[in-house]
Amino acid sequence: MSELAVTGIGVIAPTGIGLDAFWKAAEQGNCVLDRVDRLAGTGYPVRVAGEVRGFDPAEALEGRIIVQTDLFTQFALAAADLALTDAGLDPSTLDPFEVGVVTASYSGGVEFGQREIQALWRDGPDHVGPYQSIAWFYAASTGQISIRRGLKGPCGVLVTDEAGGLDAIAHAGRAIRRGARAMLVGGTEAPLSSPFALACQFGTGLLSASDDPYTAYLPFTDAAAGYVPAEGGALFVLEDRRAAEARGGEVWGVVAGHGTTFSGLNRFDPGGEGLVAAIRAALAEAGCAPEEVDVVFADAVGTRAADDAEAAAIRAVLGANVPVTAPKTGYGRGYAASAALDVAAALASLEHGVVPPTPNVTATRVDLDVVTHLARRVEPRSALVLARGLGGSNSALLLRRASG
Repeated sequence: MSELAVTGIGVIAPTGIGLDAFWKAAEQGNCVLDRVDRLAGTGYPVRVAGEVRGFDPAEALEGRIIVQTDLFTQFALAAADLALTDAGLDPSTLDPFEVGVVTASYSGGVEFGQREIQALWRDGPDHVGPYQSIAWFYAASTGQISIRRGLKGPCGVLVTDEAGGLDAIAHAGRAIRRGARAMLVGGTEAPLSSPFALACQFGTGLLSASDDPYTAYLPFTDAAAGYVPAEGGALFVLEDRRAAEARGGEVWGVVAGHGTTFSGLNRFDPGGEGLVAAIRAALAEAGCAPEEVDVVFADAVGTRAADDAEAAAIRAVLGANVPVTAPKTGYGRGYAASAALDVAAALASLEHGVVPPTPNVTATRVDLDVVTHLARRVEPRSALVLARGLGGSNSALLLRRASG
């Protein structure tokens, strides 16, 4: 069986547009968390967030598409363009039935939906736009990408909170193994774009209420008090490795194994058993021994209970000495987008032989080798990305370096 190759990466992140800007910030341990601009003065207890700055939909997309879409879909469309350019792949040169799209989102089109519902209550049903029926929906990004690019292959959407960003990649991988030529896959979110969106998030009791960007999100520490929400995301081009190399495509890395479990509604896996099972499944599919995992990109919820459960799961399978990092503490935890951004960071880590640090975290309370302060050169051959969802999903994705 041929390997699943990632040949293109497109990133829209609080730390920058494009992989180069995103990776530079991650490698340097930059923190771009800041006071929430978009909803300033609304009185919400969420003070700090990871907002994408410098993204202008009008510069990336056609006007007719902008009026039909929410920001989370605009992120996805722009990231898809970046990924295809990076891969050197023009879908119009391929059989459209052999190219598909799988995206993940947990928030959907909340800004678009709130705006139209406000119009409904204020002015009546005649003032609700025709795109309300699709723009708020979780599958909107998959649909808009496939329509814009003329793609008629396998398509789908995952809604499993942060785990969806990894599960979507595994889902797309199965499509490749069933004969798809290429897949666009990833996750994007825009959960900071409306008061309704923030109200839904704060109701979980997991968001940090701190107003200090440098202490608001400190997973694995005594000061952990929740996570900071973020927006953005990443999309990837996934291909059969032999086919990609035959067309002259460059390979960022290989998707070697995936595991997913479900451990109960409305809570993170309390003892870590579900995450343990997901990690073991990913390693088994990859044929990877625990000692062969060179770095872990942690889920890093930022509460003591969730962090302790994740630390226990990592120790149970991999031991306490594997380097663990959470670059998202510098730009926020963006649900399905966060897992996709972790995959982008992990692939860049494998390519450059560097493990990025965990911004703002200096001392931890867990028995793990958390990479802090500065990036660490370890020449990783494999990277394990972890993600969990509040709905009970646990996911693990094992990536391997393209060569060596």
